[in-house]
Amino acid sequence: MQTTITSKGQVTIPRDVRQHFGLQQGMSVTFAVEGDHIALRPAPSARQGTASGFGLIKSRRRGVPADFDTASLSSNAS
Repeated sequence: MQTTITSKGQVTIPRDVRQHFGLQQGMSVTFAVEGDHIALRPAPSARQGTASGFGLIKSRRRGVPADFDTASLSSNAS
C-alpha cells in the first residue's frame, strides 16, 4: 500500500489498515522511530488507565508531610 504526504504533512491510512487495527475517526495515535522505520500505534485511551491505579484520583487537599506519624491517629496512642 502506498499513499502520498500532503503539503500539510498529512497521510490517509488505508481503510483495510484502519479496520485491522480498529482505528476510528477522532482516535489519537502515537509515532515512534524504530531504527529506520516509523511505527504508528493507537494511543492509550484515558479509560485504559494504569495497571496499579496509582494517581487516578486527584485530591484538592494538601499532601501529608513525609514525617507524619499515622500511629498518632490511633485512639490508643499515648
